[in-house]
Amino acid sequence: MTAITVSRAENITIGELSHLSGVNIETIRYYERVKMLAPPPRTAGGRRIYGSNDLRILVFIRRARELGFSLDDIRALLRLGGPEKASCREVRAIAAHHLEDIRAKLGDLKKLEGLLARTVARCSGKIAPECPVLDILDIQRSK
Repeated sequence: MTAITVSRAENITIGELSHLSGVNIETIRYYERVKMLAPPPRTAGGRRIYGSNDLRILVFIRRARELGFSLDDIRALLRLGGPEKASCREVRAIAAHHLEDIRAKLGDLKKLEGLLARTVARCSGKIAPECPVLDILDIQRSK
């Protein structure tokens, strides 16, 4: 998608919006239902029509989701004015909180990696009634 495409995109269908934004049609409808994307005007035949601002907001939402921001965080960012008008201090606070969450998840994943690595190392790979991997997964087996 180029800047020219975005700036000239008006009266586009939901299918075109999906193609241009990289967001599934059902996801676009979902974002409308949860009020992250304004309900678009409709043609006389009832078809949704979108404009360049809808495309820009949708791409903003998609990128924020790719970076792991929650829907509530994205709503807050959109309320702050979206891609052009946001207060850097408020956006920084949201991003810093998200960074803390990511770091906590990384710590949890590192612990999980260690547990699983130790468990796999204990597994002989032979057919046996006791399997360390199954033991940590199945509460009945570990008794």
